Amino acid sequence: MFEEAPKARADMIGGSVYALSGEGGWLYYGQVTPDRRIGFFRCRSRKVIQVADVFATPVMTVLSVGVPSITSALRSGRWRKLGRFGVVPALVEPRPSVQWPAGTLTVTVWTADGTWNTRVEDPAIQDMEIMAVWDAEAHVPPRLAADFGEEEAPWHIGGSVRRERLIKQEMAARFPDQPWHRLPDDWVPLNVS
Repeated sequence: MFEEAPKARADMIGGSVYALSGEGGWLYYGQVTPDRRIGFFRCRSRKVIQVADVFATPVMTVLSVGVPSITSALRSGRWRKLGRFGVVPALVEPRPSVQWPAGTLTVTVWTADGTWNTRVEDPAIQDMEIMAVWDAEAHVPPRLAADFGEEEAPWHIGGSVRRERLIKQEMAARFPDQPWHRLPDDWVPLNVS
């Protein structure tokens, strides 16, 4: 945890860099993209490190994080702004995301060039992010631990199409008597390997 900053406000101008307190005492690092999402780097440390060292690592994931929740995290000391720097090249181009409406296996893929529809089992979209807004304090720390992948993540941490499909399969297995968790007849199982 960082020092509380009762008057802090989220800065969503592209290039703003944040350190955040994550699971297990790890600090993670993210930079605001030109489209106001946050790209998190495959970098974690026990103490704050130089931003240049963070930028030397690849981008791990890009999330939409609720701006009010970032303000709350800054004020509580869970997040800290490290400054504003040039946006790393990997975060300049918009990334595709997938809209998966409830009750259907047809999804819409949103890209910088437009949208197109496909089915949820399409191999080309499995690593794309499901559209969602993540809470800076409640959701982002466990999500980053899951993405980093060195500790076993809870089964319910979603994000990519692949992980959301696994969650639906697990819910169906855990709660077979609840109709809202049953998988449709044309569900294509995703095998865990």
